[in-house]
Amino acid sequence: MEWMWALVLLAALGSARAERDCRVSSFRVKENFDKARFAGIWYAMAKKDPEGLFLQDNIVTEFSVDSSGGMHAVAQGRVRLLNQWDTCATMVGTFTDTEDPAKFKMKYWGIASFLQKGNDDHWIIDTDYDTYAVQYSCRLLNFDGTCADSYSFVFARDPNGLPPEVQRIVRQRQEELCLGRQYQMIVHNGYCDDGSEGRVS
Repeated sequence: MEWMWALVLLAALGSARAERDCRVSSFRVKENFDKARFAGIWYAMAKKDPEGLFLQDNIVTEFSVDSSGGMHAVAQGRVRLLNQWDTCATMVGTFTDTEDPAKFKMKYWGIASFLQKGNDDHWIIDTDYDTYAVQYSCRLLNFDGTCADSYSFVFARDPNGLPPEVQRIVRQRQEELCLGRQYQMIVHNGYCDDGSEGRVS
């Protein structure tokens, strides 16, 4: 009987995996994404890091849309250098539209040279514009279409976090990205407020 239960369990696990399509091309994004409504200040509440040096915590990003409709972003947060030196740094991004209004190419760079620079996909997976947003980027695909190097942020308009009902929506989106339990919570303790020591920009 034990082997029968083992077969049932394996079948159930296999079915659950089959139902979850982790190919990047299958991921859904926000329908009819509106850049103007998205503009403004967002506080990063959780993140899934990529390879390399990125902002670590106290991350605040301001998105804006210029007169020609182009979207831009400026983000500031704490970075730890050489595992011992904490400083605040600024990153800048410009977005190029694609055929899908929720999918962009983002060219980004750090004001300080030690931060990464690149030109990544930048997808808005979901947002209600007033409370939360889930962002996703895949930098490198595996041969099977899954992602080998990705990063993702959960943003909130309120620096105090997200209400419970929204947290449930966000967790579902994380699972749909095949990133469940891979996020780290982001601290907001005022480290990079004006006048903080070590700030560079």
